[in-house]
Amino acid sequence: MKDISAKINELAHQYQDYTAVNLSRLVKIRSLSTGEKDVAEELKRQMLEAGFDEARTDGLGNVIGRIGNGKKVLVFDGHIDTVDTGNLANWTDDPFSGEIRDGFVHGRGTVDQKGGPAAFVTAGKILKEMAFDADLTILFTGTVIEEDCDGLCWKYLVEEEKLVPDFVVITEPTNLNIYRGHRGRMEMEISFRGLSAHGSAPERGKNAIYMASRVCLEIEKLNERLPGDEFLGKGSITISEIASGSPSLCAVADYAKIHLDRRLTWGETKESALAEIKEIVKGMDAAITVLNYEETAYTGLRYGMEKYYPTWKIEEDHPLVKKACQAYTGLFNKKPSIGKWTFSTNGVTINGYYKIPCIGFGPGNEVLAHAPNEKVAISDLVAASAFYAALAFQIADPD
Repeated sequence: MKDISAKINELAHQYQDYTAVNLSRLVKIRSLSTGEKDVAEELKRQMLEAGFDEARTDGLGNVIGRIGNGKKVLVFDGHIDTVDTGNLANWTDDPFSGEIRDGFVHGRGTVDQKGGPAAFVTAGKILKEMAFDADLTILFTGTVIEEDCDGLCWKYLVEEEKLVPDFVVITEPTNLNIYRGHRGRMEMEISFRGLSAHGSAPERGKNAIYMASRVCLEIEKLNERLPGDEFLGKGSITISEIASGSPSLCAVADYAKIHLDRRLTWGETKESALAEIKEIVKGMDAAITVLNYEETAYTGLRYGMEKYYPTWKIEEDHPLVKKACQAYTGLFNKKPSIGKWTFSTNGVTINGYYKIPCIGFGPGNEVLAHAPNEKVAISDLVAASAFYAALAFQIADPD
């Protein structure tokens, strides 16, 4: 593998401008969730230009590129939708400039998460140039609607496309570290039903806001006592929205609703999280709902799933982690750092639901995800494209 690693590094550096320009082209295309059509077409074009054996779009709008046709299947996954820009006053440059400057590519999505797909296109180009012909199918998925509903794209890939690979590499930003898991999450609402009365005589009614407020204070306490995991850290819960209603501003509120963001550590499940909330609202006229996501993709297909995203992790001695470490060490002559994401990824479905082994490795620092003045170092893109190509060789190696 030593000579292979040297050649991969050489080509990754040789193609650094190619990778940066491809990323710039992707960044220039605004692509919020369900609006990814143009960026999907550009990514498909880049795959074909790089010499991929095939590049197509599925019914949800995911772009699927292929190299090889072997029995084992390795997938590199990166989502091509982004969040919006937020307050433009916080940006120094145009968020969609895709400017290449001072060793970085600048703009929305450079880190989260178009840098990964740009790097894996180059990895595919490297593999084709090196005449990679092992008994391995390598798929490169530019997935959609991740920002609105992480994992929905992979629900479609597994259940509709019948894609169940042997290994998946998530190319979300990891600061060039190898990640092997993250906390899960779920979204819940609690609705409270009160009884309206004239504001001059509130004792005649039952104020839903007071009910919600008492629950809010108990949820704050719940957050402090949630369990932790040595690797993934502590579970958490927070209230992200509160709303109320009444017949008028001179009346007791007869309705209130709170929205809960629950982060789940190892061992916590949808059922255990619901049980905690049921205990808090016991005896109240309150209803708890685990929310659903359902939207129409840019292809016109309406699709959805429950907003429960399971916790996942694979062990440090898992064969995929070992192969990734070998590829990394062979390329960079040092041991990788192994960690976890703070945020959530498509891994909630890939491994959380379907138990497909997956790891993360991607260019960029996750602290810049969703932030103004997002940028990724070209050196990170080079390292990522080299790693993806090297991992393909490593997985194809039986030793």
